[in-house]
Amino acid sequence: QVQLVESGGGLVQAGDSLRLSCTASGRTLSRGTMAWFRQAPGNEREFVAAISPSGGSLNYADSVKGRFTISRDNAKNTVYLQMSTLKPEDTAIYYCAARVGAAVTDNQVRYDSWGQGTQVTVSS
Repeated sequence: QVQLVESGGGLVQAGDSLRLSCTASGRTLSRGTMAWFRQAPGNEREFVAAISPSGGSLNYADSVKGRFTISRDNAKNTVYLQMSTLKPEDTAIYYCAARVGAAVTDNQVRYDSWGQGTQVTVSS
């Protein structure tokens, strides 16, 4: 398994931007797909975005397409989530996840390592 630590969350206003980071230790990050999920109060955890080991394949939830961008720097063992034009409905705890393999799946049961999460709050 790999240990994941998220950072970059905070309180912003609607329309603002925010960048989340997830740094990995343990297993080499470059060997697996990385993803972001989020969980809003009272809701199930949902998929946000995923990126393949090389960065060549991406997958986004419809709700964030065109506003969020996932990227990775394998040399730094870090994956990012650039969030723009934030909306109040983006308020959630954001989790970083990792899995072995190249499939950019949105199925959370396919991910075997998870971070503790970082809170993002968007005020209207």
